[in-house]
This record gives sequence, C-alpha cells and structure tokens, in this order.
Amino acid sequence: MKILVPVKRVVDYNVKVRVKSDGSGVETQGVKMSMNPFDEIAVEEAVRLREKGVATEIIAVSMGLPACAETIRTALAMGADRGILVETDVELQPLAVAKLLKAIVAKENPGLIVMGKQAIDDDMNATGQMLAALLGWSQGTFASKLVIEGDHAIVTREVDGGLETVSLQLPAIVTTDLRLNEPRYASLPNIMKARKKPIETIRPADLGVDPAPRLTLVTVAEPPKRVAGVKVKSVAELVAKLKTEAKVI
Repeated sequence: MKILVPVKRVVDYNVKVRVKSDGSGVETQGVKMSMNPFDEIAVEEAVRLREKGVATEIIAVSMGLPACAETIRTALAMGADRGILVETDVELQPLAVAKLLKAIVAKENPGLIVMGKQAIDDDMNATGQMLAALLGWSQGTFASKLVIEGDHAIVTREVDGGLETVSLQLPAIVTTDLRLNEPRYASLPNIMKARKKPIETIRPADLGVDPAPRLTLVTVAEPPKRVAGVKVKSVAELVAKLKTEAKVI
C-alpha cells in the first residue's frame, strides 16, 4: 500500500511569532522554519506502518516556495521514499491545498493519506476534512492510535468526551493528534541518504488547479498585553477590588 503524507513548512514552534509592522501578516524573514509538528507525527506513523510491512512506499508532499523542498528532505531523512513539491508563490489556503492533493491522489493512487490535524501557523484544522469531502473517502480525525486490519483502518480518535474508535474502509484519510506517537530524530546516515532521494517539482497548473485565495486577510494584530497583577493586604480589599475593578471577559 502506498501512503501519501502532506508536510507543511511553518515557523518553528520554538520561535516567538512577531506581527509585521504593517499588520499584513506574520514576520517570516530571517525566522527559523521547520516542519509542522503534527506533520512530523504523520511521517513517523507512515514509517512505522512500512516497518510493520503494511506500507510499501511513502510519498511526502509539500506546497509553496522552493524552500519547502527542505521540509520534504526532512521527511525523506525520517524515512519517506520520495517527495513531490508543488511549487507556487501564491499563498495557499486549505481549500486550494485540498484540491491540489486531490489531483496528486488521482496521479499516485495511494491507499492511505496520513496528515497532521492542523498546522501551527494558522490552526485551520480544515484541509483533511476538505480533502475527504472532495475524494469521497472515509476520514478518521484527531487520531491517537492507528491500526491497519486488512482493507480497514481502525482509528482511535480523541473527542471531547474521551476516546472514540472507528473502522474506516480503505482508502481513507487519517489526521494525527499529539498522542499518536513520538517522532524519531533523523540520523546522520539517513540525512545523507535523503539527499539522493528524488523530489518531483510540479506547478499547480500541471495539476489543473487554480490556487488563488478565496479568503482576504484584513489585518493581523498581536493580542493586548496583560496588565501586571497587584497584591492586596486583606480579604476586604480583595472583595472591594472584585466589585469595582474586575471585568467579566
């Protein structure tokens, strides 16, 4: 079975995000970038499935600027077999990404798509669900456990009330949550091997998809800074401040 794993290049989770001075977005110039952490979990899960003999090939897909090839190389160093870069300078939104992935699915015919439940830059949590709708495939979102049994995927999902287990007819889409696994570090030999693994570069037009944004970003602003706390000398003073100064949010 072939597994497709989309991976996104985002601002590293250790970096303090700064808003551009003109309010047009988040500053990315000179900022450390890395693979979206949820996508790392997806790559790790795909590699584990191959190690169990369930998967035969893992394809990492990224979309955006040429620098996204670095993210694919990271996936290849973790164990993916080859990569596909959809190169574009257009800001890709979830629906455009889903349409591009649908076209790649038609080309590659994978039996399973494993992807992060969301990207930490926009927290949309929409691409997996949109792709499932476009393909008409079953979906198991927020997965904390994944088992392949024959032509079915048994997915344990994290939901508000606890855990829910669903059986999905393959092909299917699984989106990964934090507790699914612990991603491995790429070893130096695997990093060297990743340089020789193939990455195919294509354009959205090659897939017959128009990636033009449908949403317009109005402005981006930092949240208001919290006011420093104060100490009170007595319960009476505390009650008085709660009555006169405390605000209901």
